[in-house]
Amino acid sequence: MRSTRSMVTFSNPFTLQGYPGDLPAGDYEVLVEEELLQGLSFEAYRRTATYMTVRGKGAHAGRSELRLTTESDIKEALRRDADTSETNNHSEAALSPQEDRK
Repeated sequence: MRSTRSMVTFSNPFTLQGYPGDLPAGDYEVLVEEELLQGLSFEAYRRTATYMTVRGKGAHAGRSELRLTTESDIKEALRRDADTSETNNHSEAALSPQEDRK
């Protein structure tokens, strides 16, 4: 077995499939566990689990939990986050008002 850790960043609140409620924008650690495939003439691994570390809030502040997820669910959440950011950056509300220069 081997484990690798990486970070993902969400610019907006997001949801993760299989879990209720929104998670706040921010940096999240992703833990991937893989097992070595035996009997091959080269070294190869198979992903066995993917977890995202989620910090508690409210009465659970200071705690964190590993939420079982999938690589595709994380990619989909990141895609939705990017789409939301792009929409917000192009909305009239996000644009600075033009000044009248006379």
